[in-house]
Amino acid sequence: MYFSEKGKSNTRQTIDLAVKTAKERNIGQIVVASNTGETAEKLLDCGVNVVCVTHAYGYKEKGENEMPREMRAKLIEKGMDVYTSSHVLSGVERGISNHAKGMYPAEIMSYTLRMFGQGVKVCVEISTMALDAGLIPYGEKIVAIAGTQRGADTAVILTPAHANEIFRTYFHEILCKPA
Repeated sequence: MYFSEKGKSNTRQTIDLAVKTAKERNIGQIVVASNTGETAEKLLDCGVNVVCVTHAYGYKEKGENEMPREMRAKLIEKGMDVYTSSHVLSGVERGISNHAKGMYPAEIMSYTLRMFGQGVKVCVEISTMALDAGLIPYGEKIVAIAGTQRGADTAVILTPAHANEIFRTYFHEILCKPA
């Protein structure tokens, strides 16, 4: 499915398609990018195990996280894993490139994945982060949900690899994304 516009207006359709596909294909894990928790909250009680990956602390404001504590507590209370860490495709490399005014391998990978759309890049990133954190099983297909700015507009089926072997990540199918 291709959306004519990117962004939040596609969230409901993206989530519905992702959950439906996961159930039909017996995929037991969904990994979702959610900065404020709004997108992740829409996946509560969906019948599939969901891992929420947030922006790192300091992404917008030093020492702060965009997800309100109450939302994080609600998601966790309802059984969702909520993972917050440095982003695998930026993190320390972005700090170096911002300081030294250069570009490094992880950033090149990020820009290359963005050629398919911001959401596709984020799907790879959050899946790798969730796998590295031990929140999803190794070697299994998952559905990843991400978006462009706010909300969700991209869903893919992939088998993520650990960060130290990221080129073993395998895309099975792009379910939806902005055209």
